[in-house]
Amino acid sequence: MYYLGIDLGGTNIAIGIVDENYNVLIKDSVPTGAEREGRAVIRDMADLCKKLLDAKGLTVDQIEYAGIATPGTANSEKGIVEYANNLNFVNFPIADILKEYLGVKTVYIENDANAAALAEAVAGAAKGAKDSVMITLGTGVGGGIIIDNKVYSGFNFAGAELGHMVIVHNGVPCNCGRRGCWESYSSAPALVRMTKEKILECREKGIETKLTEGIEEDLSNVSARTAFAVMKTTGDKAAKEVVDDYIAYLATGIGNIINIFQPEILSITGGISKEGDYLLKPLLEIINKERYTRGDTKQTEVKIASLGNDAGIIGAAALGRARQ
Repeated sequence: MYYLGIDLGGTNIAIGIVDENYNVLIKDSVPTGAEREGRAVIRDMADLCKKLLDAKGLTVDQIEYAGIATPGTANSEKGIVEYANNLNFVNFPIADILKEYLGVKTVYIENDANAAALAEAVAGAAKGAKDSVMITLGTGVGGGIIIDNKVYSGFNFAGAELGHMVIVHNGVPCNCGRRGCWESYSSAPALVRMTKEKILECREKGIETKLTEGIEEDLSNVSARTAFAVMKTTGDKAAKEVVDDYIAYLATGIGNIINIFQPEILSITGGISKEGDYLLKPLLEIINKERYTRGDTKQTEVKIASLGNDAGIIGAAALGRARQ
């Protein structure tokens, strides 16, 4: 049994052929060219699928189905991307167009964060759990919810926007139009903002800090790694304050999610998750104090996701089987 898993991003299209055990047999990627009209993007997608099939000596007829993990609101019933703000997709019939260009009989679609959560549930950190949640810490804060082995996306396919729950009333403005969203405190850009604010605070108060080492006093060189790296290598007090504040905000959101859904496993992915125990240990200390079920023997397990960049491909390839 072979499946095509397609991870459509705003920058690249990553595609893999996946077997029934969720092994990625071969994969490749091409630039998305997101500024183009949608059909041109899908044509490149189909061409890469054909290239991979040829490389493995397979035909389209040997593919059970193709799955697409796409940004935006994905109407999985109709195979239509209703809206994706980083692609020129508005009520775009992505599934039918791929069928036309590729010749595959069946195409499933799902929001990319939801598909990644499904991947972790079937083949990654949440494998074996019927109920799980995955959080992505990247440019934004994404989320995917799996309930009874099924993707939960709400009645209108726009559910699981976990990054847009408010954790600070009238807080930092968010791109969604609200203020104080979790994304505004736990995304990579949020960590960069906090680091810059701490550097400026130290300058104003005449406090010495090593946060500026390596950035040549240029705040534009600050990254989401800066505070963690300085804290780990020097023990700098200001750097630790930034990390502690960031983890406290992150714990607030994760605690909310655990209290609402009580998933068996909650996994964390994205660039910041690579901090490993420097992130996870202090995070768990807070969560374990604040979770509603702290007196119970059964607790949600919080762990780092395991599939990395293959999650989108594997999740897309799992979409048909998850609907059976």
